[in-house]
Amino acid sequence: MLISTNDELKALCGKLRSSRFLAIDTEFIRDRTYWPRLCLIQVAGENDVGAIDPLAEGLDLAPLLELLYDEKILKVFHAARQDLEIFFHVTGKVPAPIADTQVMGMVCGFGESVSYENIVAKLAKGTIDKSSRFTDWALRPLSEKQLNYALDDVRYLRPVFEKLEAKLAELNRADWISEEMQILREPSTYRLEPDQAWRRLKIKMDKPKFFTLVKDLCAWREREAQSIDIPRNRVLRDEALMEIVHHVPKDAGELARVRGLSSEFAKNRLGTGILEVIKNAQSRTPDALPDELRKNHLPSSLGAVVDMLKVLLRLVAEENDVAAKLISNSSDLDILAEHDNADIMAMKGWRYELFGKKALALKQGKLALKLNKNKIQFIDV
Repeated sequence: MLISTNDELKALCGKLRSSRFLAIDTEFIRDRTYWPRLCLIQVAGENDVGAIDPLAEGLDLAPLLELLYDEKILKVFHAARQDLEIFFHVTGKVPAPIADTQVMGMVCGFGESVSYENIVAKLAKGTIDKSSRFTDWALRPLSEKQLNYALDDVRYLRPVFEKLEAKLAELNRADWISEEMQILREPSTYRLEPDQAWRRLKIKMDKPKFFTLVKDLCAWREREAQSIDIPRNRVLRDEALMEIVHHVPKDAGELARVRGLSSEFAKNRLGTGILEVIKNAQSRTPDALPDELRKNHLPSSLGAVVDMLKVLLRLVAEENDVAAKLISNSSDLDILAEHDNADIMAMKGWRYELFGKKALALKQGKLALKLNKNKIQFIDV
Protein backbone atom coordinates (compact mmCIF):
# COMPACT_ATOMS: atom_id res chain seq x y z
CA MET A 1 0.00 0.00 0.00
CA LEU A 2 2.91 2.38 0.64
CA ILE A 3 5.09 3.17 -2.37
CA SER A 4 8.68 3.81 -1.34
CA THR A 5 10.84 2.76 -4.30
CA ASN A 6 11.40 4.31 -7.71
CA ASP A 7 10.27 1.17 -9.53
CA GLU A 8 6.99 1.07 -7.60
CA LEU A 9 6.35 4.74 -8.29
CA LYS A 10 7.07 4.41 -12.02
CA ALA A 11 4.70 1.44 -12.21
CA LEU A 12 1.87 3.31 -10.48
CA CYS A 13 2.33 6.46 -12.57
CA GLY A 14 2.34 4.35 -15.72
CA LYS A 15 -1.12 3.07 -14.81
CA LEU A 16 -2.39 6.52 -13.80
CA ARG A 17 -1.33 8.15 -17.06
CA SER A 18 -4.43 6.89 -18.88
CA SER A 19 -6.84 8.40 -16.32
CA ARG A 20 -9.06 11.35 -17.24
CA PHE A 21 -8.53 12.80 -13.76
CA LEU A 22 -6.45 12.14 -10.65
CA ALA A 23 -7.78 12.49 -7.10
CA ILE A 24 -4.96 13.84 -4.91
CA ASP A 25 -4.44 14.54 -1.22
CA THR A 26 -1.42 15.08 1.01
CA GLU A 27 -0.47 14.61 4.64
CA PHE A 28 2.04 17.05 6.09
CA ILE A 29 3.22 18.63 9.31
CA ARG A 30 4.17 22.25 9.95
CA ASP A 31 3.68 22.76 13.68
CA ARG A 32 7.44 23.06 14.23
CA THR A 33 8.48 24.55 10.87
CA TYR A 34 7.61 27.53 8.69
CA TRP A 35 7.53 25.50 5.49
CA PRO A 36 5.18 22.47 5.45
CA ARG A 37 6.99 19.13 5.52
CA LEU A 38 5.43 16.77 3.01
CA CYS A 39 4.97 13.32 4.58
CA LEU A 40 2.58 11.42 2.31
CA ILE A 41 0.97 11.82 -1.11
CA GLN A 42 -2.21 9.90 -1.90
CA VAL A 43 -3.29 9.62 -5.52
CA ALA A 44 -6.08 7.75 -7.28
CA GLY A 45 -6.96 7.41 -10.93
CA GLU A 46 -10.21 6.01 -12.20
CA ASN A 47 -8.99 2.44 -11.52
CA ASP A 48 -5.78 2.64 -9.45
CA VAL A 49 -4.84 4.06 -6.06
CA GLY A 50 -1.59 4.45 -4.12
CA ALA A 51 0.09 6.18 -1.18
CA ILE A 52 3.54 7.58 -1.95
CA ASP A 53 6.19 8.07 0.72
CA PRO A 54 8.15 11.26 -0.09
CA LEU A 55 10.34 10.64 2.98
CA ALA A 56 11.64 7.33 1.57
CA GLU A 57 15.39 7.50 1.00
CA GLY A 58 16.33 7.93 -2.64
CA LEU A 59 12.74 8.23 -3.91
CA ASP A 60 12.53 10.44 -7.01
CA LEU A 61 9.08 12.07 -7.33
CA ALA A 62 9.69 13.05 -10.98
CA PRO A 63 7.17 10.52 -12.47
CA LEU A 64 4.42 11.83 -10.20
CA LEU A 65 5.29 15.49 -10.78
CA GLU A 66 5.15 14.86 -14.51
CA LEU A 67 1.51 13.78 -14.09
CA LEU A 68 0.73 16.76 -11.85
CA TYR A 69 1.82 19.20 -14.56
CA ASP A 70 0.34 17.26 -17.48
CA GLU A 71 -2.28 19.62 -18.96
CA LYS A 72 -4.24 16.65 -20.37
CA ILE A 73 -5.03 15.23 -16.91
CA LEU A 74 -7.34 17.01 -14.47
CA LYS A 75 -6.10 17.08 -10.86
CA VAL A 76 -8.89 16.92 -8.25
CA PHE A 77 -8.48 18.08 -4.64
CA HIS A 78 -10.79 18.90 -1.74
CA ALA A 79 -9.91 22.27 -0.14
CA ALA A 80 -6.99 22.48 -2.52
CA ARG A 81 -5.09 25.54 -1.29
CA GLN A 82 -2.78 23.85 1.24
CA ASP A 83 -2.02 20.91 -1.06
CA LEU A 84 -1.24 23.25 -3.94
CA GLU A 85 0.95 25.40 -1.69
CA ILE A 86 3.04 22.32 -0.88
CA PHE A 87 3.59 21.41 -4.52
CA PHE A 88 4.33 25.03 -5.38
CA HIS A 89 6.94 25.16 -2.62
CA VAL A 90 8.52 21.90 -3.87
CA THR A 91 8.60 22.77 -7.57
CA GLY A 92 7.91 26.50 -7.95
CA LYS A 93 4.87 25.70 -10.11
CA VAL A 94 1.15 25.12 -9.48
CA PRO A 95 -0.32 21.81 -10.76
CA ALA A 96 -2.75 22.26 -13.64
CA PRO A 97 -5.50 21.89 -14.61
CA ILE A 98 -7.25 21.56 -11.24
CA ALA A 99 -10.67 21.12 -9.66
CA ASP A 100 -11.62 21.68 -6.01
CA THR A 101 -14.60 19.71 -4.75
CA GLN A 102 -15.05 22.07 -1.81
CA VAL A 103 -15.66 24.98 -4.18
CA MET A 104 -17.77 22.77 -6.44
CA GLY A 105 -19.88 21.83 -3.41
CA MET A 106 -20.38 25.49 -2.46
CA VAL A 107 -21.65 26.20 -5.98
CA CYS A 108 -23.95 23.15 -5.88
CA GLY A 109 -25.76 24.00 -2.67
CA PHE A 110 -23.71 22.20 0.00
CA GLY A 111 -23.30 25.28 2.20
CA GLU A 112 -20.62 27.75 3.25
CA SER A 113 -17.83 25.41 4.38
CA VAL A 114 -18.24 21.98 2.86
CA SER A 115 -16.52 19.44 5.12
CA TYR A 116 -15.08 16.42 3.39
CA GLU A 117 -16.79 14.03 5.80
CA ASN A 118 -20.24 15.47 5.04
CA ILE A 119 -19.84 15.55 1.29
CA VAL A 120 -18.50 11.97 1.27
CA ALA A 121 -21.48 10.81 3.35
CA LYS A 122 -23.98 12.53 1.03
CA LEU A 123 -22.48 11.78 -2.37
CA ALA A 124 -20.38 8.64 -1.91
CA LYS A 125 -22.34 7.04 0.96
CA GLY A 126 -19.05 6.56 2.76
CA THR A 127 -17.65 7.19 6.23
CA ILE A 128 -14.26 8.75 6.98
CA ASP A 129 -12.53 7.48 10.13
CA LYS A 130 -11.17 10.73 11.56
CA SER A 131 -9.22 9.14 14.42
CA SER A 132 -5.94 9.18 12.45
CA ARG A 133 -6.24 12.79 11.27
CA PHE A 134 -3.88 14.34 13.83
CA THR A 135 -1.28 11.58 14.02
CA ASP A 136 2.40 12.32 13.36
CA TRP A 137 2.72 11.60 9.64
CA ALA A 138 6.49 11.94 9.76
CA LEU A 139 6.95 8.87 11.98
CA ARG A 140 7.80 5.60 10.24
CA PRO A 141 6.52 2.97 9.87
CA LEU A 142 3.00 4.20 9.18
CA SER A 143 0.29 1.91 10.54
CA GLU A 144 -2.27 0.16 8.38
CA LYS A 145 -4.94 2.29 10.05
CA GLN A 146 -3.13 5.48 9.02
CA LEU A 147 -2.74 4.27 5.45
CA ASN A 148 -6.40 3.26 5.17
CA TYR A 149 -7.47 6.67 6.47
CA ALA A 150 -5.14 8.44 4.03
CA LEU A 151 -6.22 6.36 1.04
CA ASP A 152 -9.93 6.80 1.85
CA ASP A 153 -9.45 10.51 1.19
CA VAL A 154 -8.74 9.83 -2.49
CA ARG A 155 -10.88 6.69 -2.89
CA TYR A 156 -14.01 8.65 -2.02
CA LEU A 157 -12.87 11.77 -3.81
CA ARG A 158 -13.40 10.05 -7.16
CA PRO A 159 -17.19 9.49 -6.88
CA VAL A 160 -17.62 12.85 -5.08
CA PHE A 161 -15.99 14.66 -7.98
CA GLU A 162 -17.94 12.78 -10.65
CA LYS A 163 -21.30 13.53 -9.00
CA LEU A 164 -20.47 17.20 -8.47
CA GLU A 165 -19.23 17.44 -12.04
CA ALA A 166 -22.57 16.08 -13.27
CA LYS A 167 -24.48 18.47 -11.00
CA LEU A 168 -22.53 21.48 -12.31
CA ALA A 169 -23.34 20.45 -15.88
CA GLU A 170 -27.02 20.10 -14.95
CA LEU A 171 -27.02 23.60 -13.41
CA ASN A 172 -24.96 25.05 -16.26
CA ARG A 173 -22.40 26.39 -13.76
CA ALA A 174 -19.17 24.81 -14.98
CA ASP A 175 -17.90 28.25 -16.04
CA TRP A 176 -18.30 29.49 -12.47
CA ILE A 177 -15.80 26.89 -11.29
CA SER A 178 -13.34 27.85 -14.03
CA GLU A 179 -13.16 31.39 -12.62
CA GLU A 180 -12.50 30.07 -9.11
CA MET A 181 -9.83 27.63 -10.26
CA GLN A 182 -7.98 30.42 -12.07
CA ILE A 183 -7.42 32.10 -8.69
CA LEU A 184 -6.03 28.85 -7.25
CA ARG A 185 -3.71 28.46 -10.25
CA GLU A 186 -2.08 31.86 -9.73
CA PRO A 187 1.46 31.50 -8.28
CA SER A 188 0.89 34.76 -6.36
CA THR A 189 -1.69 32.89 -4.25
CA TYR A 190 1.14 30.84 -2.70
CA ARG A 191 4.06 33.26 -2.63
CA LEU A 192 4.62 34.22 0.98
CA GLU A 193 5.88 37.77 0.46
CA PRO A 194 7.11 39.32 3.73
CA ASP A 195 5.88 42.79 2.73
CA GLN A 196 2.33 41.39 2.53
CA ALA A 197 2.47 39.50 5.83
CA TRP A 198 0.53 42.24 7.67
CA ARG A 199 -2.63 41.12 5.85
CA ARG A 200 -2.79 38.05 8.13
CA LEU A 201 -3.61 40.30 11.07
CA LYS A 202 -7.15 41.53 11.54
CA ILE A 203 -6.10 45.11 12.20
CA LYS A 204 -8.20 48.27 12.24
CA MET A 205 -6.25 51.52 12.24
CA ASP A 206 -6.45 54.81 10.42
CA LYS A 207 -3.02 56.23 11.25
CA PRO A 208 -0.34 55.68 8.57
CA LYS A 209 2.52 55.70 11.10
CA PHE A 210 0.99 52.82 13.06
CA PHE A 211 0.29 50.89 9.86
CA THR A 212 3.89 51.43 8.74
CA LEU A 213 5.23 49.92 11.96
CA VAL A 214 2.84 46.96 11.77
CA LYS A 215 3.84 46.32 8.16
CA ASP A 216 7.58 46.55 8.90
CA LEU A 217 7.42 44.34 11.99
CA CYS A 218 5.36 41.70 10.17
CA ALA A 219 7.81 41.71 7.25
CA TRP A 220 10.78 41.38 9.59
CA ARG A 221 9.11 38.51 11.48
CA GLU A 222 8.26 36.71 8.23
CA ARG A 223 11.86 36.93 6.95
CA GLU A 224 13.20 35.64 10.26
CA ALA A 225 10.72 32.73 10.29
CA GLN A 226 11.50 31.81 6.69
CA SER A 227 15.26 32.01 7.15
CA ILE A 228 15.38 29.65 10.13
CA ASP A 229 12.27 27.62 9.13
CA ILE A 230 10.19 28.02 12.29
CA PRO A 231 6.54 29.14 12.69
CA ARG A 232 6.20 32.94 12.71
CA ASN A 233 4.66 32.93 16.19
CA ARG A 234 7.80 31.22 17.49
CA VAL A 235 9.68 34.36 16.44
CA LEU A 236 7.13 36.82 17.88
CA ARG A 237 3.49 36.21 18.78
CA ASP A 238 0.77 38.34 17.21
CA GLU A 239 -0.27 39.71 20.59
CA ALA A 240 3.27 40.82 21.43
CA LEU A 241 3.71 42.38 17.99
CA MET A 242 0.57 44.51 18.39
CA GLU A 243 1.55 45.53 21.92
CA ILE A 244 4.90 46.70 20.55
CA VAL A 245 3.05 48.79 17.94
CA HIS A 246 0.83 50.42 20.58
CA HIS A 247 3.60 51.15 23.11
CA VAL A 248 6.60 51.57 20.76
CA PRO A 249 9.50 50.64 23.11
CA LYS A 250 12.59 52.83 22.75
CA ASP A 251 15.17 50.43 24.20
CA ALA A 252 15.72 46.90 25.43
CA GLY A 253 14.42 47.77 28.89
CA GLU A 254 11.05 48.93 27.56
CA LEU A 255 10.90 46.02 25.10
CA ALA A 256 11.37 43.55 27.99
CA ARG A 257 8.22 44.94 29.62
CA VAL A 258 6.07 43.83 26.68
CA ARG A 259 3.84 40.97 27.84
CA GLY A 260 5.23 37.61 26.77
CA LEU A 261 8.79 38.84 26.23
CA SER A 262 11.74 38.74 28.60
CA SER A 263 14.95 40.63 29.34
CA GLU A 264 16.94 37.89 27.60
CA PHE A 265 14.80 38.18 24.47
CA ALA A 266 15.03 41.97 24.47
CA LYS A 267 18.84 41.82 24.51
CA ASN A 268 19.36 38.98 22.00
CA ARG A 269 19.48 39.14 18.22
CA LEU A 270 15.69 39.12 17.80
CA GLY A 271 15.16 41.90 20.33
CA THR A 272 17.86 44.00 18.68
CA GLY A 273 16.20 43.37 15.32
CA ILE A 274 12.83 44.58 16.59
CA LEU A 275 14.33 47.82 17.95
CA GLU A 276 16.09 48.39 14.63
CA VAL A 277 12.79 47.93 12.77
CA ILE A 278 11.11 50.48 15.07
CA LYS A 279 13.92 52.98 14.53
CA ASN A 280 13.82 52.63 10.75
CA ALA A 281 10.00 52.87 10.60
CA GLN A 282 10.02 56.07 12.62
CA SER A 283 12.76 57.66 10.53
CA ARG A 284 10.98 57.44 7.17
CA THR A 285 7.83 58.85 5.66
CA PRO A 286 4.87 56.65 6.69
CA ASP A 287 3.34 54.39 4.07
CA ALA A 288 -0.07 55.31 2.71
CA LEU A 289 -2.97 53.42 4.22
CA PRO A 290 -4.19 50.68 1.85
CA ASP A 291 -7.85 50.49 0.83
CA GLU A 292 -8.37 47.42 3.02
CA LEU A 293 -7.84 49.56 6.12
CA ARG A 294 -9.55 52.71 4.93
CA LYS A 295 -12.75 50.85 4.22
CA ASN A 296 -13.00 49.83 7.88
CA HIS A 297 -14.02 53.42 8.55
CA LEU A 298 -17.21 53.45 6.54
CA PRO A 299 -19.34 56.59 6.94
CA SER A 300 -22.06 55.90 9.50
CA SER A 301 -24.70 57.02 7.00
CA LEU A 302 -23.93 53.95 4.89
CA GLY A 303 -24.44 51.42 7.66
CA ALA A 304 -28.06 50.80 6.67
CA VAL A 305 -27.02 50.39 3.02
CA VAL A 306 -24.57 47.66 4.03
CA ASP A 307 -27.31 45.94 6.03
CA MET A 308 -29.63 45.98 3.00
CA LEU A 309 -26.88 44.54 0.80
CA LYS A 310 -26.33 41.75 3.32
CA VAL A 311 -30.02 40.88 3.23
CA LEU A 312 -29.94 40.91 -0.57
CA LEU A 313 -26.83 38.68 -0.59
CA ARG A 314 -28.49 36.14 1.66
CA LEU A 315 -31.64 36.14 -0.47
CA VAL A 316 -29.71 35.68 -3.71
CA ALA A 317 -27.61 32.89 -2.17
CA GLU A 318 -30.66 31.04 -0.89
CA GLU A 319 -32.60 31.52 -4.11
CA ASN A 320 -29.75 30.11 -6.20
CA ASP A 321 -28.52 27.54 -3.64
CA VAL A 322 -24.99 28.97 -3.62
CA ALA A 323 -22.82 29.67 -0.57
CA ALA A 324 -23.10 33.41 0.21
CA LYS A 325 -19.41 33.80 1.05
CA LEU A 326 -18.53 32.51 -2.41
CA ILE A 327 -20.47 35.43 -3.91
CA SER A 328 -19.16 38.20 -1.64
CA ASN A 329 -17.76 38.96 1.80
CA SER A 330 -18.58 41.68 4.32
CA SER A 331 -15.55 43.80 3.46
CA ASP A 332 -16.50 43.92 -0.21
CA LEU A 333 -20.08 44.87 0.69
CA ASP A 334 -18.68 47.86 2.61
CA ILE A 335 -16.89 49.00 -0.54
CA LEU A 336 -19.95 48.39 -2.72
CA ALA A 337 -22.12 50.45 -0.34
CA GLU A 338 -19.85 53.44 -1.00
CA HIS A 339 -18.95 52.92 -4.67
CA ASP A 340 -21.17 51.73 -7.52
CA ASN A 341 -18.11 50.90 -9.64
CA ALA A 342 -16.35 48.96 -6.86
CA ASP A 343 -13.44 46.82 -8.05
CA ILE A 344 -14.54 43.69 -6.18
CA MET A 345 -15.25 40.09 -7.17
CA ALA A 346 -19.01 40.54 -6.64
CA MET A 347 -19.06 42.97 -9.57
CA LYS A 348 -17.39 40.59 -12.03
CA GLY A 349 -18.34 37.53 -14.04
CA TRP A 350 -21.07 35.23 -12.77
CA ARG A 351 -21.21 37.04 -9.41
CA TYR A 352 -22.23 40.25 -11.17
CA GLU A 353 -24.96 38.47 -13.09
CA LEU A 354 -26.20 36.75 -9.95
CA PHE A 355 -25.82 39.48 -7.32
CA GLY A 356 -24.00 42.62 -8.56
CA LYS A 357 -26.78 43.76 -10.90
CA LYS A 358 -29.38 43.44 -8.16
CA ALA A 359 -27.11 45.22 -5.67
CA LEU A 360 -26.77 48.24 -7.96
CA ALA A 361 -30.52 48.23 -8.67
CA LEU A 362 -31.22 48.17 -4.92
CA LYS A 363 -28.85 51.10 -4.31
CA GLN A 364 -30.35 53.10 -7.18
CA GLY A 365 -33.96 52.58 -6.07
CA LYS A 366 -34.82 50.28 -8.97
CA LEU A 367 -35.28 47.20 -6.78
CA ALA A 368 -37.18 46.89 -3.52
CA LEU A 369 -37.62 44.15 -0.95
CA LYS A 370 -41.07 43.20 0.29
CA LEU A 371 -41.97 41.10 3.30
CA ASN A 372 -44.90 38.79 2.54
CA LYS A 373 -45.94 36.13 5.05
CA ASN A 374 -42.45 36.01 6.61
CA LYS A 375 -40.83 35.66 3.20
CA ILE A 376 -38.85 38.44 1.53
CA GLN A 377 -39.51 39.02 -2.14
CA PHE A 378 -37.93 41.17 -4.84
CA ILE A 379 -39.99 43.96 -6.45
CA ASP A 380 -38.86 45.83 -9.56
CA VAL A 381 -39.51 49.54 -9.11
